[in-house]
Amino acid sequence: MSSARSFMVKFVVKATGLGLVLGLGACGGGEQALEGDQAAPTTPGAGGDITVGGANFTEMLIMQEMYKLLLEDAGYTVEIQSADNRELYAPALESGEIDVVPEYAATMAEYLNTRKNGPDATATAPIATSDPQETVEAMRPLAEEYGLNVLEPAEAADQNGFVVSNEFAAANGGIATLSELGALGQPIVLAAGEECPERPFCEPGLESTYGLNITEILPLGFGTPQTKEAVRNGEAQLGLVGTTDGTLEALGLVLLEDDKNLQLADNLVPVVNAETAGDQAIADTLNALAPVLTTGDLAELNAQVDAQRQREADVARAYLEGKGLIGD
Repeated sequence: MSSARSFMVKFVVKATGLGLVLGLGACGGGEQALEGDQAAPTTPGAGGDITVGGANFTEMLIMQEMYKLLLEDAGYTVEIQSADNRELYAPALESGEIDVVPEYAATMAEYLNTRKNGPDATATAPIATSDPQETVEAMRPLAEEYGLNVLEPAEAADQNGFVVSNEFAAANGGIATLSELGALGQPIVLAAGEECPERPFCEPGLESTYGLNITEILPLGFGTPQTKEAVRNGEAQLGLVGTTDGTLEALGLVLLEDDKNLQLADNLVPVVNAETAGDQAIADTLNALAPVLTTGDLAELNAQVDAQRQREADVARAYLEGKGLIGD
């Protein structure tokens, strides 16, 4: 999958096995150099050893490296373990094998909601909303039941996003929002996933919330090269992507603002094992990222890895140093 993850995509991931299979991720400069038989001196971690975990795709690997670097800068000794999906790493987080993971607020909230209240809970009694703080507050009591604490959400959110081409936007008065697209009243061909006609955050939501006149769905997938190419060449006027897709600008695509908050608040948020969360320094360290990291920042970091072939650890370090969150 691409680095962008919509609620629609993230929430339907299925478990691929019963056992927890965790692979050691790229920890970036965490190894200690050796001279002869003696390791180089190290500074003891402020709270001991910490394991950062999470999913194994670009955006999450970048976030894991950020958490690692922040915690190391605070004096902890940190390693990274990544798994293929939430159903694999969540039990390790609950047991304390993993201490902290970067998560998506709305998706994690509904994951816990269905665990507690059954598979229909998301449809009949959802707890996630378009407001990140409200979603996190609703999630916290459920998280506590599973031995987890939820920290502060970042501004950065990876949600369903909808793009038009630069040419289309310019030809229609420089539109920048979904409301402006709806106000045009034009017939719209939408390139998206096959499930879009049934998903409330896709065709039905676009029509009911923004008044879009969607006449056809091209089933080309979520954020795929085919979807983006269809928008570029005019085969579709609108395409479904992720809001942190780092390829959009280079492809001449404009991400329209969800100005009426149709999408749920899939803001990035640290989720911590409750025992680990007893160390307030960990929460303070990770919460420092929340007011700094934006959706645009995350899209640019994804592009540096996926398009420019830089290492996740390198782009994470450069970002944190540039923002003054860790020392040079």
